[in-house]
Amino acid sequence: MPPRRVIGIDAGGTKLLGGVVDEQLVVHHRVRRTWRSADRSDTLDTFIEAVEEVRAAAPEVEAVGFGIPSLVASDSGASLWSNHLPLDGVPFRDLMSERLGLPVYVDNDVNLALLAEHREGSAKGARHALMLALGTGIGGGIVIDGRVYRGATGTAGELGHLVVDMDGEDCPGDCPGRGCLEVVASGRTIGVEAEAQARANPESALGRRLEADGELSGMFVTELAHSGDPGALAVLESVGRHLGAGLTGLVNVFNPEVIVIGGGAIAGGELLLEPARAVVAERALPPSRDAVRIEAAHFGEESGMVGAALFALSGGQA
Repeated sequence: MPPRRVIGIDAGGTKLLGGVVDEQLVVHHRVRRTWRSADRSDTLDTFIEAVEEVRAAAPEVEAVGFGIPSLVASDSGASLWSNHLPLDGVPFRDLMSERLGLPVYVDNDVNLALLAEHREGSAKGARHALMLALGTGIGGGIVIDGRVYRGATGTAGELGHLVVDMDGEDCPGDCPGRGCLEVVASGRTIGVEAEAQARANPESALGRRLEADGELSGMFVTELAHSGDPGALAVLESVGRHLGAGLTGLVNVFNPEVIVIGGGAIAGGELLLEPARAVVAERALPPSRDAVRIEAAHFGEESGMVGAALFALSGGQA
């Protein structure tokens, strides 16, 4: 009997990644989309188009799991609020199910990424774990006593909106906060800090690229850092240390066994993680600082897609 197959969709603030995934977590077909506009109807159409693209290659799929960058009502599957996509108040689960004609399961994107990492990845076997996904923003997920923790109203885990500087810069998107961890340690921050470096050093590799393109992406900066460029290395170290400051607070509060770092910015690897670990070692309280591991996501940027598929395979049980 062939293995069951579902579709997993992971949506972030900049892009969408999806695929057909079977019970052995083998990905058979993939799709990647970027958001065309900030229009709600267009955003919802992009979700549908992505599902239909991979469904055409595997019409036998039995359900779809969605991880969305939103506060999600666990009972209704409605999107309550999203910092980066126009999904506030959308009855997401019911709307997608009606349009697709398939069972649909939906949760916060990083809750599902952590589900994948906890079951089969870098947090496997841990009873207490956290995950931060560094992308356009910073999403978070929490496992307490072996289960994904959702809080009183199902919307816990917004670790990227931990305030690390109450007088800091405004948080991007629709967040009403200032000085959130997302401001100082996201994938977007890598590009912002690199542009500041480039303006200060216009003859540097970063400066020349900014002059040519008018902007610097986090991915370009990361690639340049891996090639040994001192300016790009300094940016990743700075962002890594800011990340470590946020992780220090999380270590002190939650006493986790492992913190998994994922999202697109994890392409920085140890160039980002080593500075973060150093700050945690310097500043977190014992014995929590000695017990915690800070690890890259096993599934890389596909953690959310795999987790969304797992959520669908289990009928919405995490």
